[in-house]
Amino acid sequence: MKQKFSTKWISSVQPRKQRKYRANVPLHLKHKLISTNLAKELRTKYGKRNIPVIKGDKVKIMNGEFKSKTGKINIVSNYKLKVAIEGIQKTKKDGTKVNFYFEPSNIQIQELNLEDKKRLKILERKTPEKKIKKLPKTEEKNTGDKK
Repeated sequence: MKQKFSTKWISSVQPRKQRKYRANVPLHLKHKLISTNLAKELRTKYGKRNIPVIKGDKVKIMNGEFKSKTGKINIVSNYKLKVAIEGIQKTKKDGTKVNFYFEPSNIQIQELNLEDKKRLKILERKTPEKKIKKLPKTEEKNTGDKK
């Protein structure tokens, strides 16, 4: 099986090909795979359904052992494609506490960290209020027809 990453790959129904794609994605593109959905208020405000998470976002856990707890994102692991949240830790048998990593699909962004300039540009492009309305096309006559 080839280990190369293909930018031409669109999608596949086969789970093995999806796993291969996610495993071979270069690190600079993996951040896009750590996207999570926005709360309803943020969806209407920014006109986007999901966005890649960054450190400092306030999130709510949607399912699992820590369901309905909220906290700030502490660690974003591009390598693991997972996220750790402040204050949510597991206790090991020896008593030490360890960060618990969440899949991005199991969390929802409640508040955005707007310190990142790139993120602000993305949100400004997609905001419904700033969408440019296209003017109706005017009929233009072609004077020089080639036959």
